[in-house]
Amino acid sequence: MVNHWIIAPVVLPALTAVLLLFLPRESVVSRRVVSVASVLALAGISVALWGMAQQGPQAYAVGDWPAPFGIVVVLDRLSALMLLAASAIALAAVLYAIIGWDRRGAHFHTLFHFQLLGINGAFLTGDIFNLFVFFEVLLIASYGLVLHGGGAWRLKSGFQYAAVNLIASTIFLFAVGLLYGITGTLNMADLAVRVAALPAQDHALLRVGALLLFVVFAVKCALVPFHWWLPSAYSAGAAPATALFAVLTKVGAYAIIRMHTLVFAGDAAGISGTLQDLLVPAAAVTLVAGAIGVLGSRSMLQLASYSTVASMGTLLLAAAGLGAEQISAALYYLLHSCLIGAALFLLVDLVAAGRGRVADRLLPEAPVPQALMLGGLFFLCGMAMVGMPPLSGFVGKVAILDGLRGTDDAVLAWAVILGTGVLLLVGFVRAGSTVFWKAGSAVSRSDTAQPAARRAGLVVAALVAGTAVLSALGGAVLEATDATAAELLDRELYIRAVAPAASSPES
Repeated sequence: MVNHWIIAPVVLPALTAVLLLFLPRESVVSRRVVSVASVLALAGISVALWGMAQQGPQAYAVGDWPAPFGIVVVLDRLSALMLLAASAIALAAVLYAIIGWDRRGAHFHTLFHFQLLGINGAFLTGDIFNLFVFFEVLLIASYGLVLHGGGAWRLKSGFQYAAVNLIASTIFLFAVGLLYGITGTLNMADLAVRVAALPAQDHALLRVGALLLFVVFAVKCALVPFHWWLPSAYSAGAAPATALFAVLTKVGAYAIIRMHTLVFAGDAAGISGTLQDLLVPAAAVTLVAGAIGVLGSRSMLQLASYSTVASMGTLLLAAAGLGAEQISAALYYLLHSCLIGAALFLLVDLVAAGRGRVADRLLPEAPVPQALMLGGLFFLCGMAMVGMPPLSGFVGKVAILDGLRGTDDAVLAWAVILGTGVLLLVGFVRAGSTVFWKAGSAVSRSDTAQPAARRAGLVVAALVAGTAVLSALGGAVLEATDATAAELLDRELYIRAVAPAASSPES
């Protein structure tokens, strides 16, 4: 029996975005009701799909065209886990947006749901070309969200962001064309079978195609030396949009994990070995660059942006080994970084609004209204981002360090993760003391200052509480990520679900 719910995370935001286009611009309340109701429904569907994914990978053939000839959408534990993370962050972001941010642009909710369409589609697609299509959908929507609210600064940052991603998209097309020319297919399951059977004379071209894909995904997840666009773009975006952007970099990490555990598994043509040779040092340098950026930040937005860069370095350093323990730890850390990254960007927006013209700059020139609440939330965000107990950042880093123990890169990884932890700690302490302690004695504040709305603070608090829950249920969550990693590494399950007629050389 065909499970039509698999396609729902793609169809629902698409229909919602189109519906929002037909609602009158002045009807703010109706837009908010439709948007929030859709995200709530998406969250419920994501929970249900996670339950369905426990039965093994399931494929949905759009138009009833069989793979590899038609469009296929695939649900497995990894895609279901990513949908859960995306829907949780989307719910927090849209609840924060309806407090006032969505009034700054006529089409915020429309763009928001188009971006959800792209994100969910990227997680579910079983075809590399459609992965490109969904990448473009989410990127086009994100261009609009970066510009949401207007201003020369946002226009400049949006142009840089668009230019970088357009170059990456062009490279993506070259990679897709090259892979199709070599194998004659773009369906991931069929591609996995054909790549394993390729003659040796085609391996060089295959490696070029795989390297081009890696460059594209490295740009998407802000891996050094392609990380420089992220602080600029994320600092300019609307706060609720930037909270959702916490998932965008994870799309790149997801694509790396998916391709190298399915299509290029078993070190086909030496590709996975080359990936590890490139990814380990690049991830280590990314983590160091992010930590130094946090230490040298001149604003809280820069601090939050470079924290995202550092978290991507940590995640990819864990995933680079492509072993079950490493992937499991990376997936746990991915969930943590989505929650805490979104919380930090929303919190910075509240602090900036309360300090008037000083905004989020790390200057002790204006006190923060509701400093006790916001300072407490910043303290918890800092603890989680640095990786201090008892929050989920600590559990994630311990799992990563344990998973890397005994590997060839263990010494490098341990040294970088522990060393950068000190830099991150100093950076967060410096920022917190400047904004919440030294500024406490300041008496002047701009008339434009706006104390944080209680509902906005509750959204941030809910995300921080999510990291606490993730830590308290660390054993159960790690068991789930262990099962996800085990399923990923047994690629025959995926291949049989998508293309039952295909036979892998390993089977």
